[in-house]
Amino acid sequence: MEKGIQLIFDGILEGDSDVVSENVSTLLEAGVEPKKILDEGLIAAMEKVGQLFESGDFFVPEMLIAARAMKAGLELLKPRLMEAEVESKGKVVIGTVKGDLHDIGKNLVAVMLEGAGFDIVDLGVDIDADQFVEAVKAGGVDVLAMSALLTTTMPGMEATIAALETAGLRDDVKVIIGGAPVTQKFADEIGADGFASDAGLAVTVTKSLLQ
Repeated sequence: MEKGIQLIFDGILEGDSDVVSENVSTLLEAGVEPKKILDEGLIAAMEKVGQLFESGDFFVPEMLIAARAMKAGLELLKPRLMEAEVESKGKVVIGTVKGDLHDIGKNLVAVMLEGAGFDIVDLGVDIDADQFVEAVKAGGVDVLAMSALLTTTMPGMEATIAALETAGLRDDVKVIIGGAPVTQKFADEIGADGFASDAGLAVTVTKSLLQ
């Protein structure tokens, strides 16, 4: 791994946005391919962050800081990636269900997915079934990701899947759910395609659903 990319990789793990931004800019000016910086610097680092989280060496605060540093680099890369027409891994619509205002987990999943090369449409919190359906109707959506942190709001996930079926869109999109009270059993019961217990796993599950 060349020095600049290694510095980006290390900068993300250390949560140093300035180091990441500086080295992304330097490499772009030096004519390094944007996709190379994305794949070997940003995506590789976020994969490592996911592994460190899974092994218990990183916790949510470290993940959030690393994600913020990755995002700083991604903002600089995005215009160049669009110019180079680097293909997205897929489009993900994400939101926290109706009645639930928790967003830390949802934000973390969104950033991890973005760091893995997906296009993200973040609807925010307190999103009802119709809003999710409208976002899918807009077209080009591969995955719908829903989060809930309260057991009382979990039925909103089932309602959204039912609304997708009513709208004739259920077969067009994969549905993944997560959040503290959500389980694989619940995902199976409501007919979701995937379940993830944390942000790192959300990336793995999303990739597997689109293979």
